[in-house]
Amino acid sequence: MSWEVVIGLEVHVQLATQSKIFSGSSTEFGAEPNTQASLIDLGMPGVLPVLNADAVEKAVKFGLGIEAEITPKSVFARKNYFYPDLPKGYQISQFELPIVGKGHIEITLEDGTTKRIGVTRAHLEEDAGKSLHEDFHGMSGIDLNRAGTPLLEIVSEPDMRSAKEAVAYAKAIHSLIRYLGISDGDMSQGSMRCDCNVSLRQKGEEKFGTRREIKNVNSFKNVEKAINAEIEWQMDELESGREIQQATVLYDVNKDKTFAMRSKEEANDYRYFPDPDLLPLEVTEAVINRVRQSLPELPTQKIERFMAELELSDYDARVLAADRVLADYFETVVKESGAKPKLCANWVSVELLGALNKNDLDIDSSPVSAEQLGGLVKRIADNTISGKIAKQIFEELWINGGTADSIIEAKGLKQETDTGAIEAVVDQVIAESADQVAQYLAADDNKRKKLIGYFVGQTMKLSKGKANPQMVNQILAKKLV
Repeated sequence: MSWEVVIGLEVHVQLATQSKIFSGSSTEFGAEPNTQASLIDLGMPGVLPVLNADAVEKAVKFGLGIEAEITPKSVFARKNYFYPDLPKGYQISQFELPIVGKGHIEITLEDGTTKRIGVTRAHLEEDAGKSLHEDFHGMSGIDLNRAGTPLLEIVSEPDMRSAKEAVAYAKAIHSLIRYLGISDGDMSQGSMRCDCNVSLRQKGEEKFGTRREIKNVNSFKNVEKAINAEIEWQMDELESGREIQQATVLYDVNKDKTFAMRSKEEANDYRYFPDPDLLPLEVTEAVINRVRQSLPELPTQKIERFMAELELSDYDARVLAADRVLADYFETVVKESGAKPKLCANWVSVELLGALNKNDLDIDSSPVSAEQLGGLVKRIADNTISGKIAKQIFEELWINGGTADSIIEAKGLKQETDTGAIEAVVDQVIAESADQVAQYLAADDNKRKKLIGYFVGQTMKLSKGKANPQMVNQILAKKLV
């Protein structure tokens, strides 16, 4: 059978506030278990929640970033369910009237085209605690430090049709929240988590199939793998004549399989009702306008500027604008080096990102600062060093730090640009390469372009990489006639 995949994501983003959504408890990550849960977070008798204004403004900022409707009067509700790490026995969330209404996110597909993914809503809620299963000998530990941390739950329309589209959407959300400064988006620390709703239907059908929800996926790689594993399972079920039962499932990374955790609850199972301790949340036009004035340049705007002002390709612009820290890094390299943006783009997107990926680091942890890389690119641009020597210097910067200028001086790596000195090396290469010279002179123009590389390579080798490659090519062109 020919199946169509239908995917929607619920992305949970921890907002980067100093305190929790309804209490003054710290939200700092990494504290000793159960040291940051106050009586309010635990819902003890006689305590009252007080809404964090910073969390509200960060939610509004996200809504404006996706061109969504901001609800002027939203309501907090109690979502009732029982779980060991939910100390109150209910979660304060939003249901019928979320703070952010319909909006959209643009994603870039593998072929370079874009697709608009609808956002149904984004609502504020409090995070639960965390169950710990390691080192407890068949038992679970409960850490309530996370309980009450402000969350923004972003619910998409079921507009995605492949795991790769879902990853592109999750990455677009991640990029936006970092640009807006509302979350660090660190998935390894749970700052951003994805629930993936997956269903199948026969191609051409309008009615959706029965969906299963994959809970708490915490990396882009696992979003793709979990969705593909679930697609494979559902396809096998349907093609074997069995019906899909709506369920909440987990993804086992080691087995690369999904397995059911519980049957999926419906909204009425949660017995939502307005929280009696919290007044409706009113967001005025004055607040919206103030937040709008604080919006930074967003990813799509930065891509357009990189292409228009810096003359980067669409591909380069999208790579460099994908993350705000990376984009700022790149612009600092351009400023520090004074070099052409394309040269700077190549060094950031190829050499730097390649080294970061190889060492499993992100841009925030780069051993080479933007100022250091800018100083290196500057010396490439003014012909002080060749591209080949620049790679040696980059490795030295990565391992030992310093500056490009100090390394060039200490190791005598300055590029040779004296015509007479380069001619002497070229003459030596030609004299020692009689067979290659004969082949070159007997060849046609197309073959000569390939053969010239031998002479360039030998000259660079003999000069220990210090000869200016452009001058080497010019001198060889005059002598090999």
